[in-house]
Amino acid sequence: MPTLEHNALVEMFRERPELAPHVLATLFHVEVPPHASVAVAESSLDQLIPAEFRADLVLELRDAKGALVLAIVLEVQRDVDPNKKFSWPTYVTGVRARRRCDTVVLVVAPDAGVAAWAAESIDLGLGLGTVTPLVLGPAVVPEITDPEADMEAELAVLSAIAHGNGPNGLTVLQAALAALGRLDQEHAMVYFQLIWDGLREPMQQALEALVMERQIEGEVNLPPFVQRLIDRGKLEGMREGELKGMREGELKGMREGELKGMREGELKGMREGELKGKKETLLRLLARAGIVLAEDESARIQACSDVATLDRWIENVLGAKTATEVLS
Repeated sequence: MPTLEHNALVEMFRERPELAPHVLATLFHVEVPPHASVAVAESSLDQLIPAEFRADLVLELRDAKGALVLAIVLEVQRDVDPNKKFSWPTYVTGVRARRRCDTVVLVVAPDAGVAAWAAESIDLGLGLGTVTPLVLGPAVVPEITDPEADMEAELAVLSAIAHGNGPNGLTVLQAALAALGRLDQEHAMVYFQLIWDGLREPMQQALEALVMERQIEGEVNLPPFVQRLIDRGKLEGMREGELKGMREGELKGMREGELKGMREGELKGMREGELKGKKETLLRLLARAGIVLAEDESARIQACSDVATLDRWIENVLGAKTATEVLS
């Protein structure tokens, strides 16, 4: 049964059909025929082949006169499925025969192992003919790390899915958050869920901390799902600091203005809680990496009051072997 990840990736290309030829041209360096429009094929095209062989999406490129110049059969592949080695050639030959135009298969495979399997050429028989799918996987999707770059939001999302768990994961996720901030709430929520589900627990915690930091600084209005992460973080990582800050703010507010004091106390509490959450995340990552801290190193972490420094240390854990490498 199709999952949220599968359906969300299909809809990404359905709603922005021009993304597919753009990917072919920029990431695969394929010479895409000059065209004036890109559209999802009409539903009758699905009837070209039996139900068990229907693709996820078929896109048609037409020139200025309306003539078909290329068909792109898009498949989202999350697992190795030997049956696809028989169905993908069927897509190419079936669509090509009916539409009388060049046809390619574009496979979106977020997992590196599945992508490598999908990219293998398919021998049609006796080595006399092959079909080679174009596979959009981690090896092809670039690491987008510049949050200010004028880029397609969808590519930033694909980059976060492909590289969010890698050595540059935090900067990739930061760029993706910036891209999501330029989308409407509905799409931002779906794409954030897509990114979140593909992250391992340590990077989920790092992303949660990053989201909370940006929300505190007022940098972006985030969708409801992200707001729930923030609220959960307040309850789990900020409870002690926030309550303490609000109580201090309340007392001060009785003297200088209750509203002003509560706001200052709440902000102080949120920042204290944020620091505490980042330290806990860092310590958990160190433990998972098998890195043992000396007493002075542990004290240094606990004494740190700079969010940027803690973020740098969290990112340093990935690939580090010693505490010295992390705390550099």
